[in-house]
Amino acid sequence: MIKDKISSFLDYLKNERNFSQHTYGNYALDLKQLDSFLDERKMSDISSFTRTDARAFLVELEEGGLSRKSIARKISCYRSFYSYLIKLKLIKTNHWSGVSLPKIIKKLPNFLYPEEIDLLLGAPNLKSPSGLRDKAVLEVLYASGMRVSELVKLNISDVDKDDGEILVSGKGSKERIVLIGSPAMAALKDYIKYGRSKLVKSTSNRAIFLGRFGTRITSRSVERIIQKHIKKAGIDKKITPHSLRHSFATHMLERGADLRTVQELLGHASLSTTQIYTHITKERLKTVYDGAHPRA
Repeated sequence: MIKDKISSFLDYLKNERNFSQHTYGNYALDLKQLDSFLDERKMSDISSFTRTDARAFLVELEEGGLSRKSIARKISCYRSFYSYLIKLKLIKTNHWSGVSLPKIIKKLPNFLYPEEIDLLLGAPNLKSPSGLRDKAVLEVLYASGMRVSELVKLNISDVDKDDGEILVSGKGSKERIVLIGSPAMAALKDYIKYGRSKLVKSTSNRAIFLGRFGTRITSRSVERIIQKHIKKAGIDKKITPHSLRHSFATHMLERGADLRTVQELLGHASLSTTQIYTHITKERLKTVYDGAHPRA
């Protein structure tokens, strides 16, 4: 049964490849879609699937309005699935290996300029526990470049207050050390001492960032925090939690950090992922040049 093979592959991704919950969920949906296509074609044996069938399936996806990025992800998923089946000697040929990935035009991510960062970091009201928390959230995100999903998972024991280091659990449960400067550490210490102490309801709760009910905040909560203070700071841009990560990387490169250092701090598996930020810095230089040079 095809469903059994898919189930076996998903178990393999979860237990042996240690895929993140997000990637695992996407692959599960992709394979369910492939299963439906095979079912419509009355293919009970996956070995009867040909490259022609693969291309017909992609045409359906394109006609359904699916983005190139999503189609590329699906092709990668199916390639991995068929490679897995070959490894188990359940099929002989990976018909997805000859299917080209669509060319993806990378959009430059949104980021904030240093002066906008200053406005944003100065927006929270430090007289309330939630304001102290918001200040620490913004400072830590910008200072470390960590993902919002990593931030909300942080526990008290993950922070080394003396060395300015934080242990982060990233994608696929891979751990790395991120660094934060003295302003971010000061904001974090103030929040833990004067803000968190008033928000926490149970001494057994080790989460750093808490909501008004004393429970660990969510990624959605962080998004609301950022939207609140972006508006308060008068910044007219579409900014998300990830924009602070983009800002961190962009500003690091603009000030002379090498690409591999930024890659390590961001937790990127591939250097090519980090290279998008070199395009941002080039665009920034062009903008400054065009605005400053009398004969630009």
